[in-house]
Amino acid sequence: MKITWYGHSAFRVEYAGAVVLFDPFLSQNPSFKGALEEVQAGVTHILLTHGHGDHLGDTIPIAKATGAKVVANADLCAFLGARGLTNLDPGNTGGTIDQGSFSVTFVNALHSSATQTDDGVSHALGNPNGIILKAANEKTLYHMGDTDIFGDMALIAELHAPAVGLVPIGDRFTMGGKVAALACRRYFAFDTVIPCHYGTFPLIDATADTFVAAMGDQAGIVNVIATGESLTA
Repeated sequence: MKITWYGHSAFRVEYAGAVVLFDPFLSQNPSFKGALEEVQAGVTHILLTHGHGDHLGDTIPIAKATGAKVVANADLCAFLGARGLTNLDPGNTGGTIDQGSFSVTFVNALHSSATQTDDGVSHALGNPNGIILKAANEKTLYHMGDTDIFGDMALIAELHAPAVGLVPIGDRFTMGGKVAALACRRYFAFDTVIPCHYGTFPLIDATADTFVAAMGDQAGIVNVIATGESLTA
């Protein structure tokens, strides 16, 4: 699989037969320097971990422009349906949805999920999630979403054995670098880790240095890539 990071928690993942965008926070993302048209080219699916604006991002315009299917929790799908999207595939924590060339499983995350629209109305958008992607002849990928460490990560590892981890490390709104490293080292046997949710805003950590240092003898599996950069896992 080819994985491209666009800053914050936004990723493009390309499998045989599918092009997936995770949490496409782009046009308002100060760390994103690319062109929206290039990011959305060929996209077949948009996967959302939760409904905060820095994750929902450009979902609506991208979905309308491309026809990509949006896969998210049921409450968030209802919110998007009320705003004109029709190609929606809802799920919830613990559920697995077959997408043809790959499957999506929603797992727990410790965070929140709500938004306030321009009319001042606050909308509860279901529970936050991490997302497991599985595709034939590809490594299993785990986008943790926004989360703290939690003991049931051990069950996620047992059930899904992800080899690739997209891990939030920026602190304040997610686990920080030291705790994220503990989660990776204690619960998972990743062979590739890409840190995310850092370097976007002054309130969160500017670099991945704390995380890399805390990974210790496993620092070799960490791939600190620049925004817009890709790797093959």
